[in-house]
Amino acid sequence: MLTLATQTKKFGPTCLLTFILLALFLAAGTAGAQVPLTQISTDTFTNSSSQHETEVEPASYAVGSTIVSVFQVGRFTDGGSSDIGFSTSTNGGTTWTHGSLPGITKIEGTGTYDRASDTSVTYNVKNKVWLAEVLALSATGGPHGAAVLVSSSTDGITWNNPAVVSKVESGGYYDKPWIGCDNHPKSPFYGNCYVEWDDFSQFDLIEMSTSTDGGKTWSAKKTTSGQASGNGGLPLVQPNGTVIVPIDDPFLSSVLAFKSTDGGASWTAPVTVAFISEHFVAGNMRALPLIAAQIDAAGKVYVVWADCSFRTSCSSNDIVISTSNDGTTWTAPARIPIDPVTSTVDHFTPGLTVKPGSSGSTAAIGLSFYFFPKANCTTCNLSVGYVASTNGGATWSRRRTLTNGINPSWLASTTSGQMAGDYITAEIQGGVVHGIFASAKAPSGSTLNEETFTNTTAVADIAADEPQFSSANDKPVPNAHSDRPKRTTPHREDQR
Repeated sequence: MLTLATQTKKFGPTCLLTFILLALFLAAGTAGAQVPLTQISTDTFTNSSSQHETEVEPASYAVGSTIVSVFQVGRFTDGGSSDIGFSTSTNGGTTWTHGSLPGITKIEGTGTYDRASDTSVTYNVKNKVWLAEVLALSATGGPHGAAVLVSSSTDGITWNNPAVVSKVESGGYYDKPWIGCDNHPKSPFYGNCYVEWDDFSQFDLIEMSTSTDGGKTWSAKKTTSGQASGNGGLPLVQPNGTVIVPIDDPFLSSVLAFKSTDGGASWTAPVTVAFISEHFVAGNMRALPLIAAQIDAAGKVYVVWADCSFRTSCSSNDIVISTSNDGTTWTAPARIPIDPVTSTVDHFTPGLTVKPGSSGSTAAIGLSFYFFPKANCTTCNLSVGYVASTNGGATWSRRRTLTNGINPSWLASTTSGQMAGDYITAEIQGGVVHGIFASAKAPSGSTLNEETFTNTTAVADIAADEPQFSSANDKPVPNAHSDRPKRTTPHREDQR
């Protein structure tokens, strides 16, 4: 075992250019309040081949009082990062320990791959082990996903060298993996973990692998019935063991979903959840219509994405939501009423969280998102907003602007635009939440200043008298369609 953890430095609440998820916020009237922040990690790499200081695209998972987050550190312009960083709190977010995952990259020093990307993390309750999934990249012949790896830890701080889930064949290009585990003791497949990814070289062919021993070994990769294609799938496990995987299609033009009812032995052909109408986001932002998804305690799946179907002439994006109890039948997308449909606000890159133990009509849901106050801005100031629902999405709180004034040029550059991340994350524990997020302020010369933060003090549930808003009467605009050119090739990590 290799331990590369160091105690994080704590920073005060003076960093005003931040974006956070506060999944169940304070009472109405505090919409513009600045939240005290703690920096939980920093980019300490110094290799000249990538951008520093940059930390982007965090994922997280929480069990009890432990919160584990993982993210890219030292982002390359053309894809991937110097290594995957982690930051872990074992006392509910009060203090944090951070470091880098060992055994992945040459830049970190103990690995064999050139770069790392697309990370997520979960916990296997049966085997009592944290599992961090990583896309390992080779730079030979241009950066491309060379392997899907899974690192393990018993405490979220000391990490083992990774196990190999799958290595790409010659000419292959893996992309966008994600991990999920079956943590339901009554499930016939209790303890199974599932990783999804796609192979860009095979038209974003969807591939899956299953582990039955806590991530130590992984099955040969499997495809869906009909060898379907997709991008950005998120495995979610119901209490009965059924695995539902919402996913974008290869062109990011529709939302799909497929599933397994036999512990990953076979996977169904995807069904169409909905088609995506996409407003082109300004500010040179990397802002793709990738989904975010979560599952409640009863097994209901919630999927959200940015969509302009409810706006005349596709003038800006809302965040829309669809739900399913079985992964086959899905509700028609509903607009989350963040701002009026007559507003100029453009909403994108959603993050979704569901309070553990809550479900159905009392499911507590938190939604965060990036936004530009004016969709057709020429000088754009990036903001982060948040809304919550305490009744399974029937009604929503009013929008809070959590931070604003972020100049997109302060973010890491990619060939897909300026990058804060394709995802936002947070963890609800009891009635409080800790967001895990990147924050940026003005660069110092050629050195950026984009690191990982959390809110210093966990934030309580919304008040019982919080104003609530419904979109039940909102209807999509007839014949709505994207205002950006249709993608003619499948999406991949280093392309828009």
